[in-house]
Amino acid sequence: MSETKPNAASAFSSRIDAVLKRRRASVIEVVDAKSAVDLATAQSYSENVFLFVPNLIGYSRIILAALAMHYMNHHPKYSTVAYCVSQLLDAVDGHAARYLGQASKFGAVLDMVTDRATTSCLLCYLSSAYPQHALIFQFLIALDFSSHYMHMYSSLVTGSKSHKLVTSDVSRILWFYYNDPTTLFLICAGNELFFVALYLAHWVHTPISLSIVAVLPILKGLTWPELIALVCFPVSALKNVINIVQLWKASKILVGVDLVERAKAREAAKRDNA
Repeated sequence: MSETKPNAASAFSSRIDAVLKRRRASVIEVVDAKSAVDLATAQSYSENVFLFVPNLIGYSRIILAALAMHYMNHHPKYSTVAYCVSQLLDAVDGHAARYLGQASKFGAVLDMVTDRATTSCLLCYLSSAYPQHALIFQFLIALDFSSHYMHMYSSLVTGSKSHKLVTSDVSRILWFYYNDPTTLFLICAGNELFFVALYLAHWVHTPISLSIVAVLPILKGLTWPELIALVCFPVSALKNVINIVQLWKASKILVGVDLVERAKAREAAKRDNA
């Protein structure tokens, strides 16, 4: 037993050294906050990040989301169109950023915050529309915000240039989710479509036409929104499983960084006491 402990400690120390080497290789420069504010205030029209095309698309998404919330309680058609267009534009701004060379940290955060806030507003409405399931919708809001916030923060402290740059050795699930654009779009779209279908199901009570039911009797009694919700439910469930994985992996990364920093602090204390 006396030999096992030193070996375990040595192995743990080696792991810390490996992490430190990785962090040194991916270290990013730190910008003074006051200097950054001054630069943003003095930026020229030709290089104004606030006016980048992808960010202008982001602002339009916010306006459309606000319109969707405005009409949500009394005009489901207008609300659904505004909400869906806002979400579809999420797939446009990324392409515009890459094509125009206008990718920015501000745009990435604006995009994520808009997604989180818009979906949460819809889930808040669903909580009131389906009070018996309010706890589930509240859980989904908490999971969505916490997993993305911790994932973004863990990306920053490990020096990653983007929260979407996840390697397969960290998580194969997150790597496949973030690094395959088609998968990312389909899962996100399916998740949003599930919530939109639940919203429309609250308003639409007309069953699917008898001609379709005659071909597919299993659809008897269902409305179109209910059918869409049933089809999209597995995708939405998968999206939230990914959120759980993202939360767990981000938590482990942050704990690992804590362990490295605590080990460095102990080494520094030993040198000072020597």
